[in-house]
Amino acid sequence: MSHTELSHSAAGRSSDGGPGVVGHREAGGAPIAAEAAATTLVSQSSGADWLARYSSSLMGVFGTPQRVLVRGAGALVWDADGKEYLDLLGGIAVNALGHAHPFVTSVIASQLATLGHVSNFFTSPTQIALAEKLLAITKAPAGSKVFFANSGTEANEAAFKLARRNSSGKRTKIIALEGAFHGRTMGALALTAKEAYRAPFEPLPGGVVHIPFGDIEALRAAVDESTAAVFLEPIQGEAGVRPLSVEYLRAAREATTAAGALLILDEVQTGIGRTGKWLASEDAGIVPDAVTLAKGLGGGFPVGALITFGEPTSSLLTAGQHGTTFGGNPVATAAALATLHAIESQGVLENVRTVGARLRAGLSDVDAVTEVRGEGLLIGFDLDADIAPAMVTAALDAGFIINSPGPRTIRLAPPLILTTEQADRFLDALPGIIKAAAAQTAKDAQ
Repeated sequence: MSHTELSHSAAGRSSDGGPGVVGHREAGGAPIAAEAAATTLVSQSSGADWLARYSSSLMGVFGTPQRVLVRGAGALVWDADGKEYLDLLGGIAVNALGHAHPFVTSVIASQLATLGHVSNFFTSPTQIALAEKLLAITKAPAGSKVFFANSGTEANEAAFKLARRNSSGKRTKIIALEGAFHGRTMGALALTAKEAYRAPFEPLPGGVVHIPFGDIEALRAAVDESTAAVFLEPIQGEAGVRPLSVEYLRAAREATTAAGALLILDEVQTGIGRTGKWLASEDAGIVPDAVTLAKGLGGGFPVGALITFGEPTSSLLTAGQHGTTFGGNPVATAAALATLHAIESQGVLENVRTVGARLRAGLSDVDAVTEVRGEGLLIGFDLDADIAPAMVTAALDAGFIINSPGPRTIRLAPPLILTTEQADRFLDALPGIIKAAAAQTAKDAQ
């Protein structure tokens, strides 16, 4: 990676190594941003005080936040009351390099102080360099292209429109899987299977058919000449970390190729090293027509991407047919370049494989755990009772952040830099967390 692509320095960083404030100063010399932070954010308010302010100022679409987090370092975060947590969710697979990674934060600060936004009437060196890097690490063939968005749902929305363009006057069907989660914008929501997410917003964009998960014969029966595209997550995260087999992915490639349909892989959660590889689908040895990325791509900074493979697919969307104001801006693309560079240069993929294997093995030895699924540091495990929601609370009390996508299922998606010592710390605490959750669940049932 050249200095042209990623220029960064210690300038603009505070004495403790955290990101400093770079920007305009008032006559007295105090940075305006620092003064604003001091007056609005830095206070002695407790978590309860902040949550009261939250409920009176923010929409309730997320319910009540579990904690008010104020600081992070690596795989650790601290709340407004000073309690420390081991973050085993990583912002739902977003914080690939943990919190406040010094290289990534320095690159973001340096780029923002140089050039922050230019609109899509222009481009920037970081945008071009990131596109080239993504094409390289995904081994995309000649003629492949990249479209940058701001999130996973926006990347999937672009992919939905790509599928619509593969119409040939007769292709109206788009196939997704039961259990799928592709986002919450209208096109992505149409691809998402969960009825509770869909029902309040119907009618959704038409033509989407959901077929049974992992059933190759059902897939082959559904894909025909009326099919524009098949959307697949190599591992369904929202559904409890359910992997598709290599055989299924290969069958999907064969069926879509034969029918002239697109194979679009949603690697928003599974991509960028989450499974110990750049893409979770690599082992299948197939070339998809498109892949969507986001979450870990920016190391915590919002950025998403749609990668189209080969010239025919890359030419489906033409000038004026799609766009975005913020997508591919210099700061987001610099953050992504920094994240990819750190993953490559610091042995992160190997760490993901090593620590992930240790976690999965340790989980399998826990009596109350009935099944362990996943790859790398995307892990789901099932319990022998409906105690998963209570486990999230018990884990917080014990100093761990985890997630329950189902009544008996826990999902882990920690930073890719999680250490073996930190993994062991969770494994040692897990029996006590399960016991506390079971007791609380029994108490609530009385």
